[in-house]
Amino acid sequence: MEKWLVVTGVWFMCALCAVLFIRGATAPAMRKVRVRDARAQAAHAARR
Repeated sequence: MEKWLVVTGVWFMCALCAVLFIRGATAPAMRKVRVRDARAQAAHAARR
């Protein structure tokens, strides 16, 4: 019984790490990117 508990725990930790790794690897692609409009970019460039 104890052996199966350890084996199940190890598999659970491997699965959890795989899920977190995959989510971490794909998260930046899912983030919304803030886009400035042309007028704001021109105003920012004029201030420089």
